[in-house]
Parts: sequence; C-alpha cells; structure tokens
Amino acid sequence: MPSLEEDEAIRAAAVSDPDALPLTAEQLKAMVPLKSLRGRPRSASKKVLLSVRYSPEVVAYFKATGDGWQSRMDSVLREYVEHHSKAGCTGSL
Repeated sequence: MPSLEEDEAIRAAAVSDPDALPLTAEQLKAMVPLKSLRGRPRSASKKVLLSVRYSPEVVAYFKATGDGWQSRMDSVLREYVEHHSKAGCTGSL
C-alpha cells in the first residue's frame, strides 16, 4: 500500500493528466457491472441441460459438420417434433 505522501502524489499526477479526466455523473450512471456483460445473451427460450446417449455414427455425422453441430442437431430434432406433432403422433416412434 502506498504511503499517504505517495497516494497524494499519485492523485495529483492523475488529476493533472488530460487523458485521465474524472468521470462525469452521467458516465458513472451509465456504467454497468461487468458481471452483467459476461457470457452469451440470455435466450428467450431456455434449453434443458441433460445427459443423453447417441450412437457414435450420429455424433460423428453432426460433429463433422463443424462448429455449431449441437445447435444443428437440436434443429433436426425440433423439425422432427414439429412434423410429428402436426401428424397427430402421440410421441411414439
């Protein structure tokens, strides 16, 4: 920790630096905690985290399509559900 004299010298240097001006009240009010900026934006439709086992061929096929393979897999399953829901299917294969 700096001594009182060192702290005063640091403050004086900061105040005299034209590139280090104090923030205005508007700037301080507009600040957002870093925690709220981290990560991916929240989705309107939450997904469920679960553990599922697929055949190696299915996983290899989707992984071979590159980044985003899990989203593409979800899209294919959604299409299946949508198609079979309209057909009056009760959920059995």
